[in-house]
Amino acid sequence: MSNLSPVTDLPPLTNDTLWAILNDELDDQTTNQLVWHCLGYRYHADTQQWETNAVEHDWREAYPEPPDFIASRPATVKLTRSIPKENKQLLKEELGFEGYTVNELVPRKTRRATMVNWLLNYRKMH
Repeated sequence: MSNLSPVTDLPPLTNDTLWAILNDELDDQTTNQLVWHCLGYRYHADTQQWETNAVEHDWREAYPEPPDFIASRPATVKLTRSIPKENKQLLKEELGFEGYTVNELVPRKTRRATMVNWLLNYRKMH
C-alpha cells in the first residue's frame, strides 16, 4: 500500500473523521495515510520515495516504508504498544465508543479501532 499515490488533502483529526474511520466510511488509503502522517512519514512525489527523517527511530527501523495497518497485524500491534497505558481507553473516554458487536469483531474493524485509539493518543499528546 505504501507505494500508492498519497492523498494530498488529508481530513482534519476531528471526532467526525475518527468516527468515519470507526464506521468504515473513510477509505483505507486515507485512513492509513492519516496515521502515517502523524508518525512522520512524508511522501515526495518528485523522487517517488518516502522521507522518514521525522519518523521515530524504532518505527523507521521496523518500517522504512509506512505499513498498511489494516492489512498488517504486526504493525497494528506496534501501534497498540506505543499508546501509553493512561491513554489506552481514549476510544471510550473521548468518543464514547462502546466497541463492536460480536458479529462485527473482524480484524479489519478492530485494526481500524486501534488506529483511531492511536490517533486519539496522538491528538492528546500534540
